[in-house]
Amino acid sequence: MTENPKHLLNSIPEPSRPSKIPKTQDHNDQEEEEDKQQEESNMSKNPRIQRYLIAIEYIGTRFSGSQQQPNCRTVVGVLEDAGVHALSNVCHVDVERISKRKPGEVLPPHEPSVVRRAVNHFLQKNEGDIMVIDVRSVPNDFHARFKAQERTYFYRLLSGSEPLSTFEKERAWHVPEKLDLHAMQEACKVLVGHHDFSSFRAAGCQAKSPIRTLDELHVSEVPATPYFPSVTDKEQSNSSLEDFQACSKPQVDRPINSFSNSDDVIDANVKTNQEFGIRRRHQCYVVTARARSFLYHQVRLLVGVLKCVGTGELTTSDVERILNAETVTAASPMAPACGLYLGRVKYDLP
Repeated sequence: MTENPKHLLNSIPEPSRPSKIPKTQDHNDQEEEEDKQQEESNMSKNPRIQRYLIAIEYIGTRFSGSQQQPNCRTVVGVLEDAGVHALSNVCHVDVERISKRKPGEVLPPHEPSVVRRAVNHFLQKNEGDIMVIDVRSVPNDFHARFKAQERTYFYRLLSGSEPLSTFEKERAWHVPEKLDLHAMQEACKVLVGHHDFSSFRAAGCQAKSPIRTLDELHVSEVPATPYFPSVTDKEQSNSSLEDFQACSKPQVDRPINSFSNSDDVIDANVKTNQEFGIRRRHQCYVVTARARSFLYHQVRLLVGVLKCVGTGELTTSDVERILNAETVTAASPMAPACGLYLGRVKYDLP
């Protein structure tokens, strides 16, 4: 008995269709969402605990990183990367205030300003290279890592043949060669945006995806030492003051025959004497990198490539080739940690 072909067609089940096409997410969003769910499952639900968001500055030279490590002094251990500094790094802590006089009695939480002063009091008793710069009370479900909207890093390079100043050691990367600022700025344009940054991802990176969006990458020249005025700054300031005073005083004509060739010699000697003992300044360049999150050693690998562009070892085309290679072996040697500063972690605070 033959079957009806039409009946066979009707008996074939239609392929199942999803009721709704899922919205695509950025790889970084997926990773953070998974980590956030895991963290929330481990989060304390004790309503008596007050959570504080704490901003910290520190010199990272004598730290071995920010994660707890046995037998090492770390930011977490006493409080990023080993040797990296922070103008403002952020963490959260949970505090339950218990009465000393009546054990078991829970007291109202401390004001943030009290927490800041108390913590700094104990920190300064030790090495003194870490300090709390701000404290804010936040809800118990506020997470310093997952609530961060963007992070900004700065990297300092000092260019010049002179040896690095004692005050700058472990604070910047000393590059003896001259750097081409325009070439480095052009190379930054290649790297900004949404890319696969596998070429700028060090071994040991735990991120599940190398895809990141680099919102800003820029190189600028700044004063080498922002804390003290240079001799040139002083001379310009004194010159402006003298010009102002000269305009406010009556002018006295000097006889023509009173000028002599010895005036030039005196001026030259004075200038030479003024320069004695004054250290020559390096040219200081700052690389600014801003993104929601970064891969392991991403900023230092980016700076390593930009430095090679500045010295002429690489071109903008080479930077494109390195980015498209999608392997860290294609990148230039990584910049040292000493020049890297975590500048800011941005939040939308409640």
